[in-house]
Order: sequence, then structure tokens, then C-alpha cells
Amino acid sequence: MKKLIRFAIAGGIGFLVDAGVLSALLDLTPLGPFLARLIAVAFAMAATWAFNRNFTFDRSGRSLAAEGFRYGSVGVTAALVNYGLYSALLLSLPGLQPLAAMVVASVAAMVFSFFGYSRFVFRA
Repeated sequence: MKKLIRFAIAGGIGFLVDAGVLSALLDLTPLGPFLARLIAVAFAMAATWAFNRNFTFDRSGRSLAAEGFRYGSVGVTAALVNYGLYSALLLSLPGLQPLAAMVVASVAAMVFSFFGYSRFVFRA
């Protein structure tokens, strides 16, 4: 249960980074919601890896490079799920705000991420 709570905290941090970077890029640059979200997801993934590695899961015993590769593999897959759902929502519901689509997509990807990280990345 403690891992799930810490994972939720990491997800909250990632969500705040994702939403903050997305909002900043949409407000301050000419980037559209699709390219801005790709950049935001990359920042969020880096933030969650740092938190999950140090506070959520026990270290795997693998090298930092091997663990990082596994984390990146799960993270990229989860990000593709997240981005695919985000894009589908925006394209199918043109009036939907990008941040609302991000919330829905992020929750769906969170479930996938927890099982991937706990079973594939940080399991000894």
C-alpha cells in the first residue's frame, strides 16, 4: 500500500510538471497542443523517474543505465498510450480543452505505468 501511495505522489508530481510545462508552452510559444504535449511528457517522465527511483520502489539492483532503459521503455509505452488517448480525445471532441484531455489520458496511462514499473523496472 505504501508503494501505491508513493506512486500516486510521483504521479501527482509528474502531472504537475506535465500540466505546468504544457500550459507554459501553450501560453508562451507558438507550439500547438500536440508538439507542446510531447515536450511536457518528456519533462514529466524525468521527474517521475527521479521520485520513483528514490522513494517509491526499491532499487532493482541493475545498473543505472539498465534500470533507466527499462524505465524509459515502460515510460515511453505509457506515454504513447497517454498521448494516443489525448490526441484521440482532442480530434474527436474539438471543443475539449487540452488540459481536460490530458487529465483523462493521464489517469488511463497511470494504471499501465504502475504495473510496468513495479513488475518490469524495479523488481529485483
